[in-house]
Amino acid sequence: MTSHQPSRTHRVDESVRLFENPLLEKLSHVHPIVPLLVWGPVAIWLIARAVMVHGIGWGGMAMIGVAGLVTWTLAEYLLHRYLFHFEPKTDMGRRFIYLFHGVHHDTPQDKTRLLMPPAGALPIIAVLYLMFYTVLPYPWAEPFTGFFIIGYLVYDYIHYATHHFPMRHPALKFLKHYHMRHHFSDDAGRYGVSSPLWDLIFRTYPTKPERSDRT
Repeated sequence: MTSHQPSRTHRVDESVRLFENPLLEKLSHVHPIVPLLVWGPVAIWLIARAVMVHGIGWGGMAMIGVAGLVTWTLAEYLLHRYLFHFEPKTDMGRRFIYLFHGVHHDTPQDKTRLLMPPAGALPIIAVLYLMFYTVLPYPWAEPFTGFFIIGYLVYDYIHYATHHFPMRHPALKFLKHYHMRHHFSDDAGRYGVSSPLWDLIFRTYPTKPERSDRT
């Protein structure tokens, strides 16, 4: 079924219809707790296997954990910058980008489209796991993927919180303002959500002078 890319202006908290097919439309929404319930056990299982089955020690787990989490932050940045903000030339390409990210910029406060639905995340995680399994020596791909998934979940819930919670702690407040500027001030930069690390490294932070925010 074809997807819709609405041209009218929406309220930021409105939920727009993406698919004519009711099943596909339902799958495009997700309750905030669902990714944690789906991917949390997968991450725990992969990490537990590394310790209990493969016998990886705590030192090795600490190193692979840091590697998995940092790799996630890089993947988060690259996906957001080069895929989600890609400007296609065809109608099909524009629909694809709108489905993955454009709808979020159109209605950024829609609570059911802030997190990736499992139906969309599953093939991505599967492909990434095969890549990790090919690149990393056995059995390091399993805990690496587990920590990578944890990084993804941390990102998901930081992203959700930036849109729906006040986030009074200074570090969290910084992330909230940082992401809100991406939405409402200048979307050609500030591609990190859980961390500004790669924006600093690749010089996409900031692209315009900062201004005072009361978000």
